[in-house]
Amino acid sequence: MVTIIWETWLNLGAEAEGLRLTRQIWSDMKGFEGYLSHRILIDQDAPSHLFVVSEWRSREQADRVKEQYAGSETVRILTPLLARPRGRWVLSEDQVTQA
Repeated sequence: MVTIIWETWLNLGAEAEGLRLTRQIWSDMKGFEGYLSHRILIDQDAPSHLFVVSEWRSREQADRVKEQYAGSETVRILTPLLARPRGRWVLSEDQVTQA
């Protein structure tokens, strides 16, 4: 399993539409192979700042979906609302357990 974190900074005034489109993207993700779950987090100090924490079966599946979805209509509409390009981090959980 892999965790993918997306960071989004929206233009001021675009918070509601940006959140709506982010929700749409992640609703769409449910239909892709490898998708497991996601959470959308809104920065309480800056509502134009969003994080999505998502879980995927593998990095390969997540990367494949990223490439397939990059040209979608939803991403095309969201892009002009971004204050900067979205950040993306691919993480795996530390498997070492401390006693």
